[in-house]
Amino acid sequence: MAMSERGPRERMVFSAAQLIRRDGVTATGMREVAAHAGAPRGSLQHYFPGGKEQLVNEAVDWAGRYASRRVARFLAGMDEPTPGGLLAAMVRQWTDEYELAGFAGGCPVAAATVDCVESTDSTRTAAAAAFARWTHPVTEALTDMGIPAARAEPLATLMISALEGALLIARAERDVRALTAVATELGPLLDANVDQRP
Repeated sequence: MAMSERGPRERMVFSAAQLIRRDGVTATGMREVAAHAGAPRGSLQHYFPGGKEQLVNEAVDWAGRYASRRVARFLAGMDEPTPGGLLAAMVRQWTDEYELAGFAGGCPVAAATVDCVESTDSTRTAAAAAFARWTHPVTEALTDMGIPAARAEPLATLMISALEGALLIARAERDVRALTAVATELGPLLDANVDQRP
């Protein structure tokens, strides 16, 4: 959905997520969000009476939902989904972005978690919920691919944790090396967990 197709409230949440992923919570101000969204500053108070905390939490929630929906898109793009193939697709989303647009952006959920100066208990709770929302469809996908249920959730957590760590390294190094390593090294480990019994 293009920015212009979103309503003003949704544009502000989307804009907050984009600015947080680039600049962090502390550096993302309400004025910047309004300007990025093309919304009057007064509308922020109308839509977000809880102020910046509410807006940040909703941006984190949006990011969790976005990541969750991406899992289905990645799977739909595979002829024969494999755990390693899913991880490679998750990584490719970021290597493509970094190679095309540079290393300015990261995960808004991670940014809100790391930026402790502005993070509140409600933001940490929103971030935990966003990661859980993302982990759930990855876990389901792994189970559908034949990974035993008892292994699927820990491996989904490993995939997301490794990806998030590689994003930090990639941004620091201005290089996709860490992302490529995660896909290359973890792919075979993930695929080896598929139950081969008929």
